[in-house]
Amino acid sequence: MKVLAIDNIVRREMPIHYRRNFTGNALLQLPGDRERPCRIEFTLEHGPTGQVEVQLQFLELPDYPLVPVMKAVKAHIASLDRKGALP
Repeated sequence: MKVLAIDNIVRREMPIHYRRNFTGNALLQLPGDRERPCRIEFTLEHGPTGQVEVQLQFLELPDYPLVPVMKAVKAHIASLDRKGALP
């Protein structure tokens, strides 16, 4: 299982400065070379120690066990945030 891309990312405005909400589309590569798009909603919350917590919700469930998919998508989102690629 691999996350190929997360695109169409839209930031939703929040009055809380340490929380950022987004929606987007994740493109997953499942075993057997199947590609599956999934709509997602995620939140990045900055803690008082500088840690960034990623909360993820699937608006469309993938046809794969949820725990490995969530770990992979959260890691990809954290990588995008570190690179400054989120709006």
